[in-house]
Amino acid sequence: MSKIIGIDLGTTNCCVAYLEGGEAHVIPNQEGARTTPSIVAFTDKGERLVGQLAKRQSLINPRGTLYAVKRLIGRKYESAEVTEARNRLPYELVNAPNGDIRIKITDKDLAPPEISAIVLQKLRDAAEAFLHEKVMEAIITCPAYFNDSQRQATRDAGIIAGLEVLRIINEPTAAALAYGLNKQKAETIAVFDLGGGTFDISILELQEGVFKVLSTSGDTYLGGEDFDQRIMEHLIEEFKHTTNIDLHNDKMALQRVKEASEKAKCELSTAVETEVNLPFISGDKTGPKHLVTKLSRSKLEQLCDELLERTRGPCEQALKDAKLAPDQIDTVLLVGGQTRMPKVASVVEKIFGKIPNNSINPDEVVAIGAAIQGSIIKGEVQDLILMDVASLSLGIETKGGTFTKVIERNTPIPTNKSMTFTTVQDNQKMVRVHVLQGEREIAEMNKSLGVFMLTGIPESPAGTPHIDVTFTIDANGIVDVTAVDRASGNKQEIQISASSGLTETEIQRMIESAREFSDEDKARKEMIKWQTRLESLIASSQASFNEVQNLLKAEDRRTFEAAMEEAKKVVTKTDPSELKIAHDHLELAARAISNSLMEMFGAQQKQQGKPAEPAPTEQKQS
Repeated sequence: MSKIIGIDLGTTNCCVAYLEGGEAHVIPNQEGARTTPSIVAFTDKGERLVGQLAKRQSLINPRGTLYAVKRLIGRKYESAEVTEARNRLPYELVNAPNGDIRIKITDKDLAPPEISAIVLQKLRDAAEAFLHEKVMEAIITCPAYFNDSQRQATRDAGIIAGLEVLRIINEPTAAALAYGLNKQKAETIAVFDLGGGTFDISILELQEGVFKVLSTSGDTYLGGEDFDQRIMEHLIEEFKHTTNIDLHNDKMALQRVKEASEKAKCELSTAVETEVNLPFISGDKTGPKHLVTKLSRSKLEQLCDELLERTRGPCEQALKDAKLAPDQIDTVLLVGGQTRMPKVASVVEKIFGKIPNNSINPDEVVAIGAAIQGSIIKGEVQDLILMDVASLSLGIETKGGTFTKVIERNTPIPTNKSMTFTTVQDNQKMVRVHVLQGEREIAEMNKSLGVFMLTGIPESPAGTPHIDVTFTIDANGIVDVTAVDRASGNKQEIQISASSGLTETEIQRMIESAREFSDEDKARKEMIKWQTRLESLIASSQASFNEVQNLLKAEDRRTFEAAMEEAKKVVTKTDPSELKIAHDHLELAARAISNSLMEMFGAQQKQQGKPAEPAPTEQKQS
């Protein structure tokens, strides 16, 4: 039976893990790193790069380098978050006909789940190479406060990557699983998860192998990217003040400032001051301009103070929903790369009144927890039970444009709940069921998940029909809604499965495209392998030949020179079979030279080591 992998699909970095023998292991990627940048790049040559390779070339290819895509997944083009992203991101976002987002890449548009699938595909390939077996099943994590559209889009990304997504689980819940795997002590914990793009706070009760989520809250548009942005704006404003040059219109300069901002932020986690040095960032008629300045930790904290304060509200809401006071929390776990910022720990300490626990690796713990959940599903871990909750309320639009909740947020899942509704007009033959998710009292202020019509209602006075609307949330937090008219028995239902913005046809097309790219990637990898081998052989063989060519027979020289000429012609070609043939020919020619030289030196040694003829001696006369 193949292993189930756990994947933390992060905004900035991803991680993949598995469980074996009761112990969790992080799987390194193809470059040997334990985390993979969530970056995909498309080059002018038609290449597709993923992870660290994509990150390295981002300075020279800002428009073709896609990062922070998780912040776009499952959102509408006209949403406030996407409007803000359009003004900030170097790549182009376009509006799809249904109002969803597409990312413009040269001659085609790609959906955010399609980009995320490319990253997931790399993680799957890394797992298969490491485990030496086919990997088909995965647990993928998402922010606890993701709505249904965002969860569906995350699931779609996994499917496009060729994975069977067994479960979508919340990141803080996964972190709690990893933290409590081998702990027997009963305790109440808060998981403070501040990652690259999202913030979650979940409160859980751990007792005798049962992980019960009591409440969850958060902000799906608050994370390390925002901290980087604050530093960027500070540096750009300071540069403009001294040079009168605005860098906002220079995509390459912006990318350089972004990378420098992220680097400075990371350095200030351990240092109290760092230098930002970007030579030749711009220029004017007086000559080139350089951005060189100092940034202190205190200045960073000042720039990001408002962002840190935004974490307080969700924490207080989570405590209120769990009906707990801060002093009833035993442990606060820090999860997510942004929690390495010292100020984060001090803010958390003020909110909960205790020093947070930073003993777990914030970059790896979520993937490890996902792997544990996979082993629970598989039956390998039998003494753990996970009980999660709905992160947002679910309901329908009712008379006057109000939102009537059927399932309240923080209800344990999986669950289902029914509520009876009626008509508002006499002889009404159909009703429109508008499914919503959120916490606002006005329907239009919440997230629309879908609309369907229940028809065939018998004519009767307003308020007479009984229409039962049932919401079902599965273990992944994904929703089904059914409406039934009691009198006629007519029934309509909707599974909120297309709310990611992708139809089944689009998903299948993307799966095929991913397979094609996978084949291309493998072919390119094979090509690079043989190109590298041939280049190395050309260099080493040429050096050896130059040293001994005067000692060789004319026939050996001609054979080698012909093989070398063929190799140099072929080395830039893309067909792996041609490269391999040229490599083998050159290798045979080099080996023939080596054998010929060995024979020659052997003959010389034999000649030198032959016993000398004895000199004649004078015979004594007896």
